[in-house]
Amino acid sequence: MRLALDGRRQGCHGAPFKAGRRPCAPVRVAPSSGIKSRSSAACRCAPSAAGGISGAGEPAGPADGAAAAALADANVLEEAFATSTGLVDAVQQDEAEIDFLGESTEGNLHLHLVDSLRKGKVGVINVFGMQQLDDIYDLPLAKLKAATQSVLDVLDVPESFPDGNPQRAIYCSRTLNLRSIKAIGYDMDYTLIHYDVNAWEGRAYEYGLETLRQQGVPVDGLRFDPDLVIRGLIMDKEFGNLIKVDRFGLVKRAMHGTRMLNWQEIRELYGREVVNLRNEGRWVFLNTLFSVSEAVMYMQLVDRLDLGMFQVGAGNISYQALYGMVSKALYRTHVEGKLKAEIIQAPERYVELDPEMAQTLLDQRDSGKQLLLITNSDYEYTNKMMSFAYDPFLPSGMRWRDLFDMVIVMARKPDFFNYNMSLYEVVTPDGLMRPVLGACKGGLYCGGSARMVEKALGVEGDDLLYVGDHIYTDAALAKINFRWRTALVIRELELEIDALARGRPHRDALKELMMKKELIGDVFNQLRLSRQRWVHGHTANASFEDEEGINETLAQLLMVMEHLDDRIGPALERDGEHFNKRWGYLSRAGLNDKSQLNRQIEKYADIYTSRVSNFLRYTPYSYFRSPSQSLAHDRNLTRYYERTYVKKQQQAAAAAAAAAAAGGGAAGAAAGNGTHSGSSSSSNGSISNGFSVSINMGPNAYNYDPNDPDSDPEHEQDVV
Repeated sequence: MRLALDGRRQGCHGAPFKAGRRPCAPVRVAPSSGIKSRSSAACRCAPSAAGGISGAGEPAGPADGAAAAALADANVLEEAFATSTGLVDAVQQDEAEIDFLGESTEGNLHLHLVDSLRKGKVGVINVFGMQQLDDIYDLPLAKLKAATQSVLDVLDVPESFPDGNPQRAIYCSRTLNLRSIKAIGYDMDYTLIHYDVNAWEGRAYEYGLETLRQQGVPVDGLRFDPDLVIRGLIMDKEFGNLIKVDRFGLVKRAMHGTRMLNWQEIRELYGREVVNLRNEGRWVFLNTLFSVSEAVMYMQLVDRLDLGMFQVGAGNISYQALYGMVSKALYRTHVEGKLKAEIIQAPERYVELDPEMAQTLLDQRDSGKQLLLITNSDYEYTNKMMSFAYDPFLPSGMRWRDLFDMVIVMARKPDFFNYNMSLYEVVTPDGLMRPVLGACKGGLYCGGSARMVEKALGVEGDDLLYVGDHIYTDAALAKINFRWRTALVIRELELEIDALARGRPHRDALKELMMKKELIGDVFNQLRLSRQRWVHGHTANASFEDEEGINETLAQLLMVMEHLDDRIGPALERDGEHFNKRWGYLSRAGLNDKSQLNRQIEKYADIYTSRVSNFLRYTPYSYFRSPSQSLAHDRNLTRYYERTYVKKQQQAAAAAAAAAAAGGGAAGAAAGNGTHSGSSSSSNGSISNGFSVSINMGPNAYNYDPNDPDSDPEHEQDVV
């Protein structure tokens, strides 16, 4: 890119602008202390004579910002319509309230009843078989589900998760009302543009090897192995290891070089270690798929360093120094632009096209949301990639730039979320730039900051949703510093979900083995304790008169448990092999716990999904509700409920039936109202017998079948 300022390259203070140097000293941005009142002020940037780059590559006129605002207003007005029941319109900012889940109602549709219906709120209802409003309370859930799906079938809309494809679902960690979101920002690489990981990272790996070869590093014979690492692992630069930790920071699996460590070796190295990712001098978290080539190269070279193959410089080099060499080699690959120049020439070799992406962004834009593109890539690369991936799937006459209210290239994240950096406007298709004081809607810029974006668009805090693939630079900083809502794109999620499904029989068998050991272990521990009390004379239990027999029993139970361990150990190592044979599942660490990656996702991403086009099924008006979070003490309560409360209800029902049979019909009817029958359907349609118990009263009761573990919503957490 070049700067246009009287024909010379200059910085923001008139000093010569040098490539690769920040134009202006950054100013630290403090995290937001709270969400201020939302500003609706218009952009005050004065239009330039030269203008900016429009969607078609021509200079943009001064009215671009006003036109965009008018379009947004028109989209709101389109949703106002009259019915026989009343007027329907969108809830505006000054009318918005906070709902019972803590979300703003702004953007929701609201019905203003006509005067004749306002008091009783009773009208003619003819939808989904209902005749009056109260019918919804008694309408069986299965019947409603079938009725709603019949409408969706007419609209050619696929079933949603969990009945639809779970690989294309959007998962919610924190409740999010998409209707109240005013602006959606997107990262580009691995978010709006998805690459063939093997092709992109394999080529980056080759460029990195060539750089190291020129430095005398022994790289001959090395080959890119994408299965060697997965996202979410952590490089230990002190020991030359790659580790997988759980949500507490405890190491569960480890690899030195390309050799997996056993449990004893892990215990000796990390037994007292709690991994703290803030110690960046030692730990490197693999946040994104861009980290794959770096980690593969580093681990392979650790092997060669251990073999004494390095003859670089004077003396031995450390694992820390080796990482520095690898990191710089890969950094040069990106900075020098060789790889991206190659991709521009043949994008079809590297980019995986998704025709649904364009319609997804069109729907969001037409719903009145402002769209932004914020990427660290330069303008030439961004333009070529977005044109290749989006232009063929847009309506005739549209280009990718027409989708966005603002585009920011070379944003230099994470600094974009940490500092107020100088801003430059891109004014020509070949990348000519000039410094500007502020951003305007419709503009194309380089640099700047998140604070500038908020000011230009008249939004802030939870008005914005930012979507990216990098946990730290896309999600964590946007949330911590600006309270933006966040969405994380994890493409491997599709493989993870399929692997979890394929591994379900193995996991169930492993849980059964663990449960057998727990049952036997409970008896063993009780016998051991009783023997201890008898030996110390604290009990006169007659069953311990045969000490030799008790000792023999304990020994045999030990043999059984050790035999179980022989099966459990290898089974634990194979758990998750359908995703990765070395590291197991992306989201799990060990049998029952979450991985550090999954903890980061839950902490910083309000929602997460495998690709942006998954929003297409959910519409721009979706309300994402986080599921109930399982706690250690709320597992297996179904059985407790059955033993404690259902039994009492059955006894009450039996007593009522007996009273009725004895002539106390009126009393029996009163006593039996709303209770479960011992073996048949009661008046409210609920059923309870020895094999199935109705958890909730009423015609929509949920039946738990002990023979069908999927009928228990706590099944995944029911691990003894």
